[in-house]
Amino acid sequence: MMIKPEPEGKKILSPQVSPDGKGNTSREKRSPTLLEALIPLIAMGLFLGVGYGLYQLRIEILLIGAAGVAALIGLRLGYSWKEMEDGIWDAIRKGMPAMAVVIIVGVLIGSWIACGSIPLMIYYGLKIISPSLFLLTACLVCSIVSVLTGTSYGTAGTIGIAFMGIAQGMEIPLGQAAGAIVAGSYFGDKISPFSDTTNLAPVAARSNLFDHIRHMLWTTIPAYVIGLFVYFLLGVGAETHQLDSEKIAAILTTLKTKFVFHWTLLLPPIIVLYLTIRKKPPIPGMLLSGFVAIILAAWLQGTIVKDAVAATVFGYKASTGLAEVDRLLSRGGMQEMMHITLIAFCAFAFGGIAQRTGMLEVLLQHILKFAKTTGRLIASTVVACITTAVITGSSFLSILIPGELFAPAYRTRGLAAKNLSRTTEDSGTVVVPLIPWSIAGVYMAGTLGVATVEYVPWAVMCYLGFIFAVIYGYTGFAVAAKIRDDETQPGS
Repeated sequence: MMIKPEPEGKKILSPQVSPDGKGNTSREKRSPTLLEALIPLIAMGLFLGVGYGLYQLRIEILLIGAAGVAALIGLRLGYSWKEMEDGIWDAIRKGMPAMAVVIIVGVLIGSWIACGSIPLMIYYGLKIISPSLFLLTACLVCSIVSVLTGTSYGTAGTIGIAFMGIAQGMEIPLGQAAGAIVAGSYFGDKISPFSDTTNLAPVAARSNLFDHIRHMLWTTIPAYVIGLFVYFLLGVGAETHQLDSEKIAAILTTLKTKFVFHWTLLLPPIIVLYLTIRKKPPIPGMLLSGFVAIILAAWLQGTIVKDAVAATVFGYKASTGLAEVDRLLSRGGMQEMMHITLIAFCAFAFGGIAQRTGMLEVLLQHILKFAKTTGRLIASTVVACITTAVITGSSFLSILIPGELFAPAYRTRGLAAKNLSRTTEDSGTVVVPLIPWSIAGVYMAGTLGVATVEYVPWAVMCYLGFIFAVIYGYTGFAVAAKIRDDETQPGS
């Protein structure tokens, strides 16, 4: 159903239950003006830009401050705290499945290190992968895995973790490594028919799945190839810095000495990847993988079961005698992931209030007024998706809300719905992990151990896609005309 906010300043009577339970009282509300809708967004930008960017204040309290500003505007609009609180709980409920996955990833990291799966992948990665081709290889491998599985979270939480360990051992800048991993992980999340967002975008825009995927290649492939070229150049430039061969040799020796390597150590990641490809529920598969890892830790590594279980909660604590390896392996556990959930909850407070009080809808309606030409329409869609992503931190909402809002405008201009579904993915799905307080941003930062702002410049594909979308919109290149009324049919 398309979102239709009330005209600015229009009074809305919303019934409220009176103390006697008969609902005899009512509360007068109105939709926000553009300025009122912008104030919380401006406040969040100032809080995060100055507080986090300049003074490194905790992002959680800054997001709560922005939510407080949004709540004050909500009170001014006639909304009660209870109504805004309901909006927060609704946002949290929608985000809980993703947050549960984040917490379980902590279990995987801790158990996979304890059993030796991650040390095994790091060991052979250090032996096989050339430093000059590391970024290129990491992006390509993550792309293949994400296309097969359709999940960026699963790719980063399995193969991505191993690549980060290899990068640390090779002394490759971790921001660059994480950027290549994020770009590769979201390549599949964007174009794989197994991806939830790839299926959601054509539903919201009323287009066809496979027409949508083919149409996305016009923006995705150029952005992806440019990213690979950047990673190649970075690798060639790194050749001038000779790695300390003695340090690498020491890391390899320590890993080989402290862990027993066996082919069965590949079972934990294989379980996750196999069940993901089969489209099974992720959490049971991840827990099964963690359980198998605990058994392997006790069998192969001689770890006390109590200690292996503790690694899933508190993280693995390495004591190999080599500082580099200890830093490499001392991580994981559910507790390490709890700060990620805290950031997400604070972001939900802001997004929930902004949605419940109509601020987001007003912003999107004003963006839509700018769309007088095809170029402006696509540019407006990009801005709307990014605005929704910034406010809600949700890839789903950054597709659904603009998709519902802009679909009639695309039909009116005679543009195929696949233009809209492509643009929502270009500026929604792959942009969300670049936002530090989004679910995807905090997940990638927590899983890969690199702050979002550090990997953003190197996740090239994630921000070039919407730039190509805007260029195509103004030039008319690769913009499809509508050829039939029912665009859910193949060949539309």
